[in-house]
Amino acid sequence: MPIVVVVGDGQLARMMHTEAIELGLHMRLLAGSEDASAAQVYSDVRLGDYHKLEDLREVVRGASAVTFDHEHVPNEHLEQLLDEHVLVEPRPSALLYAQDKLAQRRKLEELGLPVPAYAAIDSVDAARAFWEQHEHRVCLKTTRGGYDGKGVWFPDSQGELLDLVEDLLGRGMELYAEEKVDFVRELSIMVARSRSGEMRVWPVVESRQDNGICRVAIAPAPDLPSRLARECKKLARLIARKLDVTGVMAVELFEYKTETGTAVSINELAMRPHNTGHWTQDGSLTSQFEQHLRAVLDWPLGETETVAPVTVMVNVLGGEEDPEMSMENRVKEVMLRYPEAKIHLYGKSWRPGRKIGHVNVTGYDVVTTRKIAEHAAKYLITARWN
Repeated sequence: MPIVVVVGDGQLARMMHTEAIELGLHMRLLAGSEDASAAQVYSDVRLGDYHKLEDLREVVRGASAVTFDHEHVPNEHLEQLLDEHVLVEPRPSALLYAQDKLAQRRKLEELGLPVPAYAAIDSVDAARAFWEQHEHRVCLKTTRGGYDGKGVWFPDSQGELLDLVEDLLGRGMELYAEEKVDFVRELSIMVARSRSGEMRVWPVVESRQDNGICRVAIAPAPDLPSRLARECKKLARLIARKLDVTGVMAVELFEYKTETGTAVSINELAMRPHNTGHWTQDGSLTSQFEQHLRAVLDWPLGETETVAPVTVMVNVLGGEEDPEMSMENRVKEVMLRYPEAKIHLYGKSWRPGRKIGHVNVTGYDVVTTRKIAEHAAKYLITARWN
């Protein structure tokens, strides 16, 4: 059976491995440490640094496909691997638009797709001009490396913005600004595309954030007009095709009010399995992790129909204190109280705000299903039911 190499040792690589076992694949991991989330479960682990071409060359030897659980591998290394006939998926020409958010904005605008107003910020004067044009509705971002609310600022005044820009540019960061969207809610849609061009799209999901970190995903998004759901699916397919994406891609969206209803604007892209797609493990006929492996190997893609009317995913984020009760006993308590809850843990130690797992619950109505999922996740964090 094929050898698939995953570069990156986090929970996404860990959850790919679960599906790979069922498919009979040989999975090999490039990890930064032996105790990393994914390194705990792979049998074939190579320790190395994804910034180093020689480490990448060593781990990809004999691989049928190479893929990632993050977007940070230098593109010049991936181009070199392609020149050496290594099958890298997604290709660096597509991955660029997940690595560089300003390049992403420009490409989506070039394709005529809905994005917030934006501008490169390479000076204090550029920041001042953008603020004056958009008043207080400004979001400042790093072009590369930001995630889970990191690398994102919402200045309350022009003075705060200018001080921020001066400081960040002085530290060598590349920045851009965009107009802050007055959105009703955040949505996400996952699409998978194989090298042959076959595509599958999952239902649109509503995601709810705390401090820039996804906390809850509800699938399908409640009360989403069918017209808008169709538009989101069309948009995801178009982006995947135009950017020549291989594998799973998440399109994060803002839903906002218009005179005639609501519309969507694109927030960000991620070319890998995504937090808002974790619900597919228990709520879809094909999970995002299995689908990603199928896609990068150019195998036929699986069906994406839901298995229940509602699936709710709630992240387990480390609380301010780590309870004395062991995680094993917390898991057993949740299982006793909510046997319908599916618990997914990442093998990570406690740290405030850290993603250490998630809970999926399928059901028949949003209110009840979400209540169970949130209650279960809270207990895993606090060891308290109240």
